[in-house]
Amino acid sequence: MAKIIVTSVATHAHFAPLVAIAADLTRRGHEVLFYTGARFEKQVLAAGARLAPYPAEFDRDETDLIASYAGYEELNPFERMALHLKHLFFDPTPAHDKRLQELLADFPATVVIGETASLGTLPMVLRSPREERPLLIQIGITPPTFESVDTAPFGPGMLPPTNDEERARYAEMRPQTRAMFSGIQQTAEDAFRAAGVELPDFVFNAWATVPDHLLQLSVPSFEYPRSDAPENFRFIGALPAWPGAGFDRPDWWAGLSDGRPVVVVTQGTVANHDLSQLVVPTLRALADADVTVVAATGRSDGPDLVRAAMGGDVPANVHLADFVPFEQLLPLADVLVTNGGYGGVQAALRHGLPLVVGGETEDKPEVAARVEWSGTGVDLRTSSPEAAAVRAAVDQVLNEPGYRDRARAMQREMADHQPFDAIAELVEGA
Repeated sequence: MAKIIVTSVATHAHFAPLVAIAADLTRRGHEVLFYTGARFEKQVLAAGARLAPYPAEFDRDETDLIASYAGYEELNPFERMALHLKHLFFDPTPAHDKRLQELLADFPATVVIGETASLGTLPMVLRSPREERPLLIQIGITPPTFESVDTAPFGPGMLPPTNDEERARYAEMRPQTRAMFSGIQQTAEDAFRAAGVELPDFVFNAWATVPDHLLQLSVPSFEYPRSDAPENFRFIGALPAWPGAGFDRPDWWAGLSDGRPVVVVTQGTVANHDLSQLVVPTLRALADADVTVVAATGRSDGPDLVRAAMGGDVPANVHLADFVPFEQLLPLADVLVTNGGYGGVQAALRHGLPLVVGGETEDKPEVAARVEWSGTGVDLRTSSPEAAAVRAAVDQVLNEPGYRDRARAMQREMADHQPFDAIAELVEGA
C-alpha cells in the first residue's frame, strides 16, 4: 500500500478529476491524503481519503475572487486571466509549498499527484533530486500550454500552421507573446523565488516540463501534434466522472428518451456568474425548435436566475437544473452547447457527443479552437453569442453527420485508454 498526497486548486473544475483519481487509488488499497479547499471535505471523505485543508487565506475559488474584486466585469479576457493566475495560482505557491513539506514530514508519501495549476508542487522538484523526494505526477486538466514549433503561441486560440508562411509568422509571434505575458512571468518568478527556488523557464513551459510526469486527460486526435513535446508528456484519455453523492432524477427526466433531439447547454461551474451570456441565448434560440433543451446552470440559484433573465417564463421545451451529473445526462443528449470548459468538452467526447462552443476567458478559446480543428463541433468565437448564431450552429451540428461521426471516432479512441490504470501503474512503481 502506497502513501499518496493528492492536491488541487480549490475550484470544482480542478478538484473534480483529482477526487476521481483519489477515489480510484483508495479503492486499490492505497492511503490518500488530499490537500485542497475545506469546502470539499465531504467529497474527499466519500472518496475514502483524508482531508488536509488549505490555509484559510488561500481557500477561495473564482467565485470568491470575482465577488471581492471591484470592476471585474470591466476587465478584458486577458486581464481576467492575469487576475486568476496571480491570485489563485501564483501568489499561494510559497504557502502551498511550505504546507506540502509539512505534510510530507508527517505523512511520508512516495507520490504527489497534482493538476495543471497545482504550482505548489513544483518547488519540491526544483529543490531536490529525484532520489530525495516523492515522484511528482501532474494531471493535465487544461490544453497543453508549452511552446512548440508546430503550434501557435498559447492563448488566443489560433489553429496550427498549415504552411511555411504560417510557421514563420508564429515563430515571430513567440517572443511577442512572451513580452505580452511579462507581467505574469514576473509574478510567477517572484512566487517561486519566495519558495526558495528559481523558475527555470517561461511559466507556460515550466509547469509542463518540471513534473516527473504530465498525464494529459485527452487523446491525440483532440490535440495539435507536437514533434517537440517533452518526454514526460503523454495522453491517458478522459476520466469517467466520479459519481459522488446520489442524484434524484427530476420528473422530466423520462421525457429525454421520447425520440426528440436533446440539447444540453451549460456555462460550467466557474464562468456562470452571468447566465445571460450563453445559457439564455441558447434557450431563446431553440424556443421554437423541435428539440428538448436541458440547461445545466451549475449553481443552486441558476434556474431562478435564468427565469428572471427571461422575464419569468422559459420556453415549454426547456428544463432548468442546478447540478446534473453529466455521466447520466450526456448519454441521452445529441449536442452539448458549452462555454468550453476542458473537462466538460472531454466528457462530451467520451460519450461521442458533438459540440457548440462559445468561450473567451481563461483557456476556453484554446479549447474551442481544438473543437473546430478536430471536426467535433462548431466554434462560436464569442462567449456572448446572438440567439441566431446559436440556432445556426446547433442546426449545423444536428443536421451534418460529420460532427457526430468525428465525436464518435474520438469516443472509440478514448475507449482504448485506461487512465486510472495508467496512474496506478506509476504510483505502484514509484
